[in-house]
Amino acid sequence: MRVLVAEDHRVLARTIAKGLRRESIAVDVAATGDEAERMCLVTAYDVLVLDRDLPVMTGDEVCRRLAPLAERPRILMLTAAGGTEDKVYGLTELGTDDYLAKPFDFAELVARIRTLYRRAPKPPDAVLRYAGIRLDRARREVSADGRPVDLTPREFDVLELLLKFRGEAVSHQDLLRTVWDENLDPRTSAVRATVSRLRRKLGVPGTIAVDTGRGYRLTP
Repeated sequence: MRVLVAEDHRVLARTIAKGLRRESIAVDVAATGDEAERMCLVTAYDVLVLDRDLPVMTGDEVCRRLAPLAERPRILMLTAAGGTEDKVYGLTELGTDDYLAKPFDFAELVARIRTLYRRAPKPPDAVLRYAGIRLDRARREVSADGRPVDLTPREFDVLELLLKFRGEAVSHQDLLRTVWDENLDPRTSAVRATVSRLRRKLGVPGTIAVDTGRGYRLTP
């Protein structure tokens, strides 16, 4: 099981992460809402433990932005807003899968996370589309403006990640961590070379743009 804890209170975040690791649960930590969203797009987390009051992007907004994803993690809202109206709003309007008010008992948090993990995940979308590009995950087929495109497995994985971000920039580090081995030297030219080949195969000038300092993105 892999869990993301989105909590801006550093001591609490470290305490939760340390406790979950003792329970043999893999844990990553995000301190802001936008960081949590990006990490969920890049990594397939099973459960997201989400504070509502996060900087940059609130937990509520994170829920709304993750809602359309077919492979979003189960969301456990962990917050000081523990009134009945808050819980009802979180579960019905925001679409969270569970809601736990602070202060909380750690054993209960672990039990709720494990319960969410046992729930059957939603089936993923078989097809991703953006800007004339169509990627069929099940068949491992790609087309650009209706024209079949033959990709290597690595090129396919890079394009799949870019499609998930739908025009938002994907950093060099995100591509390395997701598509390549995490131990690969970050200075390697592998990403740049693969993106260059992918751009040529798609055959549309500017289909994959380079944002200096941010990464690569698909253009509309």
